[in-house]
Amino acid sequence: MTSGTPPKRSVAAAAPAVTAAGLFTDTDHTTRCAWCQATPFYRDYHDTEWGFPVADERRLFEKICLEGFQAGLSWLTILNKRENFRRAFANFEAEKIISFDDEDIKRLLADAGIVRHAGKIASTINNAKRVIELRREFGSLGAYVWRLEPDAASRPPRITHEVARAMPTSAASIALSKDLKKRGWTFVGPTTMHAFMQAMGLVNDHLEGCASREAALRARAAFTPPHLTQGS
Repeated sequence: MTSGTPPKRSVAAAAPAVTAAGLFTDTDHTTRCAWCQATPFYRDYHDTEWGFPVADERRLFEKICLEGFQAGLSWLTILNKRENFRRAFANFEAEKIISFDDEDIKRLLADAGIVRHAGKIASTINNAKRVIELRREFGSLGAYVWRLEPDAASRPPRITHEVARAMPTSAASIALSKDLKKRGWTFVGPTTMHAFMQAMGLVNDHLEGCASREAALRARAAFTPPHLTQGS
């Protein structure tokens, strides 16, 4: 070996490592669900939003709408456009969306910052009206959906990659989808509602070994579902 020659650095050592099925360990030594590996923005969404309980009606309605827009696309595509969607749809405030008219629909169909799908745009306007109806009956959208949180005993004892892949829907998401459709909602199929329940913390599908799993469990333990506080 020649004196003074620096050792070669391994580029691979700095790359994220796959640690188990469905998991990866990032360069910050944090183990996460592998689906968020693509970008730092996606990892932040995984770490701070996905699977943590949400009661806020605006956020719940936004997520139902965006899950509808996501059909046939990747969630990362929608997440990257989320701020554009918020600007286009009045921050997903149902009271404002219900007044959208033909001119608003033309505006939305011309907006390259969102997904320009006439059926999904019409669905968002329709579902905003349905939010108002649910609010009259249950107090809020949050009070309605959290009544359908599945009992812990009905859930798999361990959420592994294999278990998660075998569960594109659940009894709870099928029940939620069926009831919403009866109430006139659209783009709320069982798979879409399962993704909604995962994201909004009604179920915790962070995989065993993911650093965010325990954080989401603690958040749920400290959370009071809105149907209990609103008396619905």
